[in-house]
Amino acid sequence: MKSLPLNFSNLKGDLFGGLTAGIVALPLALAFGVASGAGAAAGLYGAIALGFVAAIFGGTRGQISGPTGPMTVVFASALAAFGGSLEMAMAVVLVGGILQIVFGLLRTGTLINYIPYPVISGFMSGVGVIIILLQLAPLMGVSSESSPLNAIAGLIHTFQQLNLQALFLGVSTLLIVFLTPVRVSRVVPSPLLALVVMTPISLIAGFSVPEIGQIPVGLPELQLPQFSLQQWSLIFTLGLTLALLGSLDSLLTSLVTDSITQTRHRPNKELIGQGLGNMLCAFIGGLPGAGATMRTVVNVRTGGRTELSGIVHALFLFTLLLGLAPLATHIPLAVLAGILIKVGIDILDYRMLKLLKTAPKSDTLIMLTVFGLTVLVDLVMAVAVGVVLAMGMLTHRMAKEADIRFDDGHGHNSHNLEKVGPGVRIIHVKGPLFFGSASQMLDRMETVDRYIDTHQIIIDCRKVDFMDLTAIFTLDGMVERLMHHEIDVRVVTTPMMREQLLGLNTAFLNEPRLFTNLKAAQR
Repeated sequence: MKSLPLNFSNLKGDLFGGLTAGIVALPLALAFGVASGAGAAAGLYGAIALGFVAAIFGGTRGQISGPTGPMTVVFASALAAFGGSLEMAMAVVLVGGILQIVFGLLRTGTLINYIPYPVISGFMSGVGVIIILLQLAPLMGVSSESSPLNAIAGLIHTFQQLNLQALFLGVSTLLIVFLTPVRVSRVVPSPLLALVVMTPISLIAGFSVPEIGQIPVGLPELQLPQFSLQQWSLIFTLGLTLALLGSLDSLLTSLVTDSITQTRHRPNKELIGQGLGNMLCAFIGGLPGAGATMRTVVNVRTGGRTELSGIVHALFLFTLLLGLAPLATHIPLAVLAGILIKVGIDILDYRMLKLLKTAPKSDTLIMLTVFGLTVLVDLVMAVAVGVVLAMGMLTHRMAKEADIRFDDGHGHNSHNLEKVGPGVRIIHVKGPLFFGSASQMLDRMETVDRYIDTHQIIIDCRKVDFMDLTAIFTLDGMVERLMHHEIDVRVVTTPMMREQLLGLNTAFLNEPRLFTNLKAAQR
């Protein structure tokens, strides 16, 4: 878990990236704090504590952690459930942090590697579109909406309330971030250049535009989480929700970071870092959080590549807390919106978008489904549905690979059972036999009418790759049905599978009916 000494190999990029991410994180942290019901200061405390600890002890280089939308919603629910008791809500945060550490120690973080690329692609492009939609209103000097759907629905109202001064600042910012020459960006990243150029212009010109505004000042006080045996079930349930949501959110952001920086994160270490950070939040009254996709992309796109950038981000917010807040209070939100729209455009997965017409239809369907759900419904639900959809399609493909045929024992295929001797027939089963393909066996057997002159059936499973419990029970039930019609059934398997079947002690797949040799079964 130890991450020190720090990596200073990318010092300039990490300083610029961390500073820019800190500036972007500031209004978001304040807004999430207000939205949670715990106050703006709670959002700032959470961004500092989690951002600092997760950067040091986490496993994703360049990741920025802090309060996020989904985590804020769960925390707000916890606060409401306990009648506004901050101490009880912080108990939920503490439990969530402990569970994240347990997840990391149990090495569950590697499960994120099994999420298919179309799911990640849809998620990335969806996040990019969300960023763009949510920043359209601030770009025009109007208050931002709470969700992409509201942003779309409120576009007409946004245009009616258009602030031309804010639009000028926002469009100018977009021109700077898009058109700044690469040689200049290497010295001063274009988002930071836009901030230091457009903010003074707004002040000197006396523009009347929305700004970041008042920032809480002063160190947090120690908060002791309060547990109640009567409420323990609810505390644990909400804590588990926070842990699962925060872990998934963080690891998805880690995958996005890997995709941009061409690196590999350490998922279990990341979970431990996130858990430690959220535990600290519980003791200082900070809002819980996770790896934040938008802030992380801002960081890595501006040059951040190591854990130092996350530390710089947290220290920048900490200096504001200690009294330097006036330096950031007058940053126009339209300038921040311009920077974030550039981030949203950059995060779109153009590689997958270019392949939509030629990629396999199943992958395209998964990507578009995840994209639509990400933008219009919920990020975590989108990923969950995408994974389930991908699993369903994979199950269907595997089920089609199962080959269940009937022949006469001499290689002559037939759709019907053929005799290999007087009253003896063979079923050859090949490939995976599991819950997705087991029903094929029953469907092909159809009725027992065709077995009117058969007294023995041999089911040859020697070429079955694997057999799950559903398939075993299906096979057992089929043997029972055939025996009911006075047909002697024998099953031929590999020695290893025979031992597995005997160990399960099913009703009809017992020793007299299980063989490892086809000739022995025919005797």
